[in-house]
Amino acid sequence: MIPVLHEGAAILETLRSLAAAAGGVAYEAIVVDGDGDGAGSTIAHLATMKTSLSSVPVRTVVTDPGRGGQLNAGAAIARGRLLLFLHSDARLPDRALADLVKTLPADAAQPAAAAFDLAIAHPRLALKTIATVASWRSRLTRIPYGDQGHCVRRAVFEAIGGYPPWPLMEDVGLMQTLKRRGDRLVILPRAIAVSPRRWLREGVVRCTLRNWLLLGLYYAGVSPSRLVAWYRSERPKAS
Repeated sequence: MIPVLHEGAAILETLRSLAAAAGGVAYEAIVVDGDGDGAGSTIAHLATMKTSLSSVPVRTVVTDPGRGGQLNAGAAIARGRLLLFLHSDARLPDRALADLVKTLPADAAQPAAAAFDLAIAHPRLALKTIATVASWRSRLTRIPYGDQGHCVRRAVFEAIGGYPPWPLMEDVGLMQTLKRRGDRLVILPRAIAVSPRRWLREGVVRCTLRNWLLLGLYYAGVSPSRLVAWYRSERPKAS
């Protein structure tokens, strides 16, 4: 499941990288567009790329914007036993899907979920440090964020009711639920690479401090529906 909003033609590279990471594993890519009716929607761009995507098993669904709801909408039409949730700017390592199938075998109930270490696709030292800290944090807390890729057994995902239908912090909410249940989570040692665009656009220090503040407010009990207004106000308007 790949939730998108105003991604446009950039989704093509995401889908190609997913195909390269399959490693012979059968899969389907579900793109969930939070602006599917807009003139510049991602689904509109996908419709013009049928030739380029002829070998990629991709399906689309349109929802209201809000990542938690978008992810749940994608999961509702998925047909696999494992549900992999990716951010639209994430690039999986080679044979990542084969690694996930091996880590979460069909003949066992645990582990319940898996994620990857984090890398940021940029040589800047500050960004490499952020990625390293994020990887260690997730291993210590057992709460990897959504940009690390969440892979969850379908049975477990359905048992807990999916992601909280929040526009922000839905990834933390899901991982907190798994942790409370005592479900086992595996963090794979190879890294998923995400785009540096957010940090470069907003400034590394400003973006990092803003994220820490939002997370702190969430743990202090502030509603994600209130937090998202500030998060979106910090982002430039999509073209």
